[in-house]
Order: sequence, then C-alpha cells, then structure tokens
Amino acid sequence: MPIAAAVGGVVVPALIFTAITMSSGDDAAQGWAIPTATDIAFAVAVLAVVGRFLPPALRIFLLTLAIVDDLIAITIIALFYSRGLHVQWLVPALLPPAVFAVPVQRGVRARWLLIPLGVLTRALVHAGGIHATVAGVLIGFTVPVLATKRASVKVAVEDGEPVYDGLAAHFADRWGIVSTLVAVPVFAFFTAGVTIGGLQGLQSALSDPVTPGIMAGLVLGKPIGIIATSFAVTRLPVFNLDPTLRWNDLVGASLLAGIGFTVSLLIGELAFVDTDVAEEHVKIGVLLGSFIAALLGGALLSARNRTRRRRSDFDSVDAS
Repeated sequence: MPIAAAVGGVVVPALIFTAITMSSGDDAAQGWAIPTATDIAFAVAVLAVVGRFLPPALRIFLLTLAIVDDLIAITIIALFYSRGLHVQWLVPALLPPAVFAVPVQRGVRARWLLIPLGVLTRALVHAGGIHATVAGVLIGFTVPVLATKRASVKVAVEDGEPVYDGLAAHFADRWGIVSTLVAVPVFAFFTAGVTIGGLQGLQSALSDPVTPGIMAGLVLGKPIGIIATSFAVTRLPVFNLDPTLRWNDLVGASLLAGIGFTVSLLIGELAFVDTDVAEEHVKIGVLLGSFIAALLGGALLSARNRTRRRRSDFDSVDAS
C-alpha cells in the first residue's frame, strides 16, 4: 500500500504545480517535479520526535513511502533532467557497478576496493550526462539486503545463537552517520542559501506562480495524492490497512511526506538551468512548503500521540 501511495504522492503534486504555473510560460512548467519529492531524513526525524507512542506500522509506512518516492524522483532526474547524453561514457559506466557487485555479493567489505569503484561509477555517470545521484542508486541495488552464508554480518547473539544482518543494513549503519552529519548538512549549506529580501522580496516570490505552485504541491498535493491512493487501493481485496493504524495517522504521515527540502532543492536546481525563473523563488517555495508541511504534520501527529499515550496510561491502570 505505501508503494501505491508513493505513486499518488508524486502524480498529484505534479498536476497541482502544472495547473498553477501553466499560464506563466514554458520555463515555469519545467519545474513540475519539484514538489514530488520527500526528504526521508527530515520526515522520519519529525515523526520520531512527535510520535513516540504512535504504532510502529506508521513509521514503516512513511519510511517505505519516502524510499519509493525518492527512487521515483531519481528516475525522474535521469529521464527528464539529464542533458546532453554521451553514450561513450554511459556504456563503460555499467562496468564498475558490475565489478562492485561481485565482491559485495560474496561479503567483501574492503573500503580500498569498494569506494574507488563507487567513485568511478559516479564519474562515468556524470560524464555520460546523467545526474550523478543515479550512480548511487546503481551501486545500492547491487548490495545484498538479506543475510546469506557468504554475505552477512554478525550483529548480536540471542539465546546463544548468532544473529546476522545483510550488507545493506551494515553499510547503512556504518555510513548513516556520515550521511546525516556530513552529506545532508553540507548539501543544505550550499544549496539552501536564500536571500528573501524582506517583505517586498517575499511578496515578489509569492507573486511568481512557481513559488505557490511548489508550496501547494508539497502541502496539499502530497497528502491528497497519498490519502486518495491509499483509500482507493484499500477498496481492493489484496490491500489492507494495518489494524494498528487509523486514517488520522496516515493523514499526519502524508503531511510529513510534503517535506521536500534537499531532494526538491536538487530538482529545482536542475529544472531551471538557463531559464528566466528566479532561483530564489524556487528555494523560498521549497523551504516554506516544507516548513508548513512539517508544522501541520507534526501538530496532527503530536495530537494523535497524546491520545495514544493517554490510552496506554489507562490500559496500564486497568491492568494493575
């Protein structure tokens, strides 16, 4: 269900943005994909802060939705925002991931071998005219998720028996802190710098259809697309809402999915290269839209969290 919801959460914001900007010229329409993205790190972080007593299924729903959302966003970047493809570099770009896959499928974790192959993949993909983030996806798909006899990492011992993880979880644990504390802040520092220009600058940005188009896509398009798709698919016999969840929970999570931030800023940079659209207006739209989405989603889930906490306290009293 979250996979289907992610698709709805991409389509509806794109349609809303297009509807708002279609009368302002062809340049503005190029940004249709900006409000389609969800920033996994920030969305899950807000849920972790306000949703301590919310069911784990909600976090799984949001995390799965955000991951699929990002994969769709990367695909959109590769298909629609790559300029000047160079086949002479793209064909060799397939070789390093193939070489990378052989040792990693056998459980090899040597940095001296894997990191250079990753860097080479990125360089070749970039030289081929496709955004280099696609290289990370190619490499990521080669890493085994399930633990096997050859590719596994011992993580614990339960009842005297060792517990193993696949290499994907191992790499995520090892490099997650680098991503969270280095990569994301550095990207945000160099990308999110925006000069609003006071009240007049803000008014100028809001008068540009691109800015309200992005905001409406993130704040309205995301929850409408996610909830509408989720409701539609649960009418089918093969899709079911987790019994621990309520629709109010999903509405809150779908609002958090409107936190586009880093990915939306990235698409915004790519969409309006060599156009007349003001870069500052794009950034203001992304930042304001993401902030409003985080505020609304956080407020709703915080209220749901308090309700669940009171219910948990009552259950504890009754049990005693």
